Amino acid sequence: MGLYERYLALRIRRHEAAPPEHVALVITERDLLEEGAYETLTDFFEWAFAYASRVTVYVSVLDADAIPTLRRELESIDGPAGREVAVRGPEVAVRGPEDRTPADAPIQIGIGLGGKHEFTSAVRTLAESVDNGDLEPAAIDDERVEEHLVFPSEPDLVIKTGAERLSDFMIWQSVYSELYFTDINWRDFRERDFLRAVREFCNRSRRFGR
Repeated sequence: MGLYERYLALRIRRHEAAPPEHVALVITERDLLEEGAYETLTDFFEWAFAYASRVTVYVSVLDADAIPTLRRELESIDGPAGREVAVRGPEVAVRGPEDRTPADAPIQIGIGLGGKHEFTSAVRTLAESVDNGDLEPAAIDDERVEEHLVFPSEPDLVIKTGAERLSDFMIWQSVYSELYFTDINWRDFRERDFLRAVREFCNRSRRFGR
């Protein structure tokens, strides 16, 4: 860690506000085509777990043909200190018996899992349960919906590199998240950039819609 990074880490430790417990990252499949992109992702996990207990990564995909390669590469990543990594592709639109990846893995990676599609699929599943007589409409609440989301946990901080767009990411879960956009592209993202995001999070006053 360089001198500036140590300075930022010290500012965060001395801040009266707590750092984020759940950090989410939004990147694109093109970002992962850059040289050293997966090494940067591995480093990102190390940086994040110095503060957080959970990390979610969403890889926005424009070219569906890239998904198999992305999955192989991402599934080969080892989480820091043996933390489990769960990788999900766009075929997993709703959590259910067919989803064999652990829901409580500290690192959750989604490839091309759009938030609109995820939420729509959860609502459709609930509607089918009502239609089958297994669920009363009055029993549908926030918790019921979240039970069927692929990523049920709400991130405290969402970091988006390269542009000020969320890329259809965790629409339900990120409604009260702090959003941090940086013009820095993923290939140039460094520890200091992550620490700046955490420092900015600590400086904000979270209102949770109030």
